[in-house]
Amino acid sequence: MLQRLQKIMSQAGIASRRKSEELIKKGLVKVNGKTIKLGDKADPKKDKIEVNGKPIRLENKVYIILNKPKGVISSVKDPEGRQTVIDLINTKEKIFPVGRLDLDAEGLLILTNDGDFANQIIHPRYNIKKTYSILLNRSLRNEAIERIKKGVIIEGRKVNIMDFNQNKKDIILSIHEGRKHIIKKLFILLGYHVVNLKRISIGNLKLDLKSGEHRFVSKKWLEDNIF
Repeated sequence: MLQRLQKIMSQAGIASRRKSEELIKKGLVKVNGKTIKLGDKADPKKDKIEVNGKPIRLENKVYIILNKPKGVISSVKDPEGRQTVIDLINTKEKIFPVGRLDLDAEGLLILTNDGDFANQIIHPRYNIKKTYSILLNRSLRNEAIERIKKGVIIEGRKVNIMDFNQNKKDIILSIHEGRKHIIKKLFILLGYHVVNLKRISIGNLKLDLKSGEHRFVSKKWLEDNIF
């Protein structure tokens, strides 16, 4: 069955649809030896599809939840040779982390080779909230709490907090976006320092694994527990 190339690439775990479109625009994708353009289609069962000279194959879809420890990189590989989340999981499939957690952060992380599913989790338009347990260097003052609840502008965009609970230096909050270092930047702007950051839930899925522990689950199980 003919499908758009970016969809096939996403299903093969090459990249998200958007990033796959960028690869196509750069002329890095060929079908049966011919460079294709955005909008072209192929049959993944019959056609030879290559990305940057390497043939792709449709992989079995896998879905994994992990309690990422501190000191582990949320990436497929690290140029500095540091341990990545991929190193913690034994699978032959080409998986990638859905979103990221900072090197010094810990908590719930999903890994998969299903690009479309990953996009549902990380794209702001789907409003999947991520909840974090945060320890600050000092207690939040009332004026800082009010600013957080109203929404703080960072890099030209408002950070909307969906849930917020505070007990002196301990904070629980939920957001649905995943801009890099967004929580740390939020508190730095308010004059505070994040001592510890832990993601404790994604949607309705709550962290129930020990540090470094992972579990293979089904897509339906994830959907039932997240959405």
